[in-house]
Amino acid sequence: MRVRRRTVWFMTLLSLVAVISVYYLVDPAKQFNGLTIFSDDTLQETSIMGVTDQDGAKQSVTQEVSSPSHLFEELRMQVSDERSQRREQLTQKIGSEEFTAEEKSEAYNEIDSLIKQESVEATLEMLVKSLGYPDAFVRAEGAKVTVTVMAEEQSTAKADEIVYLVKTEMEGTKDVKVEFKANSY
Repeated sequence: MRVRRRTVWFMTLLSLVAVISVYYLVDPAKQFNGLTIFSDDTLQETSIMGVTDQDGAKQSVTQEVSSPSHLFEELRMQVSDERSQRREQLTQKIGSEEFTAEEKSEAYNEIDSLIKQESVEATLEMLVKSLGYPDAFVRAEGAKVTVTVMAEEQSTAKADEIVYLVKTEMEGTKDVKVEFKANSY
């Protein structure tokens, strides 16, 4: 019996996905935040060499350049904390002996929906940023989506463009609210 290369490749890939999934279910403390990969305006550190102190000795000074959208970062951290607490509760429920298999299955499905929701929100944030906005914060709760955008000017045409983008990316979205925040450079 001859095994095809594609079959071997597929089985290898499938086993890798299974191992990674089990790893993340067993160790939920290490969470991956996909937004940090694509974020240019997060907290950056710049080191300036050659600054002399009172004694004439050279020293290194570290400056923090904060994001112009610190409010958005705080909102993201708050949502991330809430979701990680919920995910931790659900993971404990899955590992507990006192719940039925059906309740554990529901908890697992809720964890899966949380992960999907985070992914959709991150994708929408990147898409809104690609429209030319410095930063955006998306919060989806069921069929209701709130998009907060950092922009100099507010217009209904831009808001309609964002609403259209959200409705095309998230099927079943009935209520999309767009808020504009002034740029705080």
